[in-house]
Amino acid sequence: MYYSSGNYEAFARPRKPAGVDGKTALFVGAGLASLAGAAFLIRDGHMAGDRITVLERLRLPGGALDGIKEPEKGFVVRGGREMEDHFECLWDLFRSIPSIEVEGASVLDEFYWLNKDDPNYSLQRVTEKRGRDARTDGLFTLSDRAQKDLVKVFLATREEMEGKRIDEVFGKDFLESNFWLYWRTMFAFEEWHGALEMKLYLHRFIHHIGGLPDFSALKFTRYNQYESLVLPLYKWLLDQGVNFEFGTEVVDVDFVLAPGAGGAPGRKQATGVRWIRDGVEGGTELGPDDLLFMTIGSLTENSHNGDHHTPAKLKEGPAPAWDLWRRIASKDPAFGRPDVFGSHIPQTKWESATVTTLDERIPEYIRRICKRDPFSGRVVTGGIVTVRDSSWLLSWTVNRQPHFKQQPKDQVVAWLYSLFVDVPGDYVKKPMQECTGEEIVQEWLYHLGVPEEEIPELAATGAKAVPVMMPYVTSFFMPRRAGDRPDVVPEGSVNFAFIGQFAESSRDCIFTTEYSVRTPMEAVYRLLDIERGVPEVFASTYDVRTLLAATSRLRDGEELRLPLPDVLRKRLMGKLNETEIGELLADSHLLG
Repeated sequence: MYYSSGNYEAFARPRKPAGVDGKTALFVGAGLASLAGAAFLIRDGHMAGDRITVLERLRLPGGALDGIKEPEKGFVVRGGREMEDHFECLWDLFRSIPSIEVEGASVLDEFYWLNKDDPNYSLQRVTEKRGRDARTDGLFTLSDRAQKDLVKVFLATREEMEGKRIDEVFGKDFLESNFWLYWRTMFAFEEWHGALEMKLYLHRFIHHIGGLPDFSALKFTRYNQYESLVLPLYKWLLDQGVNFEFGTEVVDVDFVLAPGAGGAPGRKQATGVRWIRDGVEGGTELGPDDLLFMTIGSLTENSHNGDHHTPAKLKEGPAPAWDLWRRIASKDPAFGRPDVFGSHIPQTKWESATVTTLDERIPEYIRRICKRDPFSGRVVTGGIVTVRDSSWLLSWTVNRQPHFKQQPKDQVVAWLYSLFVDVPGDYVKKPMQECTGEEIVQEWLYHLGVPEEEIPELAATGAKAVPVMMPYVTSFFMPRRAGDRPDVVPEGSVNFAFIGQFAESSRDCIFTTEYSVRTPMEAVYRLLDIERGVPEVFASTYDVRTLLAATSRLRDGEELRLPLPDVLRKRLMGKLNETEIGELLADSHLLG
């Protein structure tokens, strides 16, 4: 396997790998990583669909990419996905998946046209004082000290950031800046999360620094992520003959691990998969031509849905996806250290809620803040609106409506989440994790600016909310070191790979749909020796123009002052202006 960039590789079609007709493939989990891996096996590996089987404990595919209407509770999405132009592997996949909305188009075509006609941007990123404009004016408010902290982390090696927390490498000035407010609420970072992940995100999205305050960097699907992304991919896989075995919990994997001679890596082969299906133990044996792709860990494991009158529960008991990884990891150090991520629930939990409006008064308050008509069918909030003075650090968003195909035209589906679920609210004097859906709506309406005397009645009858507690939702952000996540294809593996958010690609950052597609693409290409490159991560971090533009933006447009007498400064600038360097500095507005 190798990485590539450019049209030559992007448009190439690989030939059929040797011996693929004699191979089978088994996937553990039916999240995006497994669905993508199955698609790459078929499209690029020329494997027949009926030789691929996906095992899933739940009764439907999609994993964290969900969107469903529960009969009594209402519409539910546990989280949303922000996408951008340079999700190279994701778009490589969906260019080949037919749209179920637009005849003759791919999912990528549909998405591209939608965001061309209706580009995303926010007109109100932050509020305070019960729905008023927080007047951040798109500024980052980074002091000189905070800027130095940011540059130091950006220039540090990965090894220097391993095992460190964000608040160990950034000072108070940075953590009180608008930049950190935008950043933490957009990506769900906490101060105790890993500095390494912060660094990787800075490099990965340096080209979007200017779009942080208004979300102009982002793109969204037409409907919820299940209907817009999972459903067309799942339908295509079914049409190719892929087998899905739902209600099947994989509990263990057997391996033969032969040591290498003279310090060389040993041979590693998966030899069996053990599962429980509808309460009955079962399994299958694996030979060297039976490929196994394992999704390990889970950000949505043990999620629990409350309802309008019932709080969501924090489930700290057995966690099947994490327990499976623990059993696998106990067999070889190369298989990772799951407890680095999955044993810190107080640091990795947060709660979201899906709110469906039933009263026409609530959309009017949404309109006042986002400055758009929620029923237009176009961009509404353009991303999350963060309530800066919320004790919960509450953020909420309304995507294009309807957000569900079966959603009534007079209803709005909003999604909200809080980073501080243990702190009493400002209207509801209880932590979010103890609140019913109705109480969460009360807190939200309070911060929308609804008169306090109207809040109880409007929350009781004017909306329906489904709170969701997720114990592990930011587990991949915990401080980590090399080896904590297993390589996608461990050294010596002949027939198995790890995929998903907890497999180590080393080429990208996690908590994105891109990472969920990149890891299975690498796994498939490596195990089948496919003669086409995996798309390289967009290299904006090596583009001097991007770096200069980001530097100017992080300084809120303030020019750099050279510590020279004016006469020398003017002479130097005159010389620079005669060169390409002068043009670059002028374009970035760093030097006047």
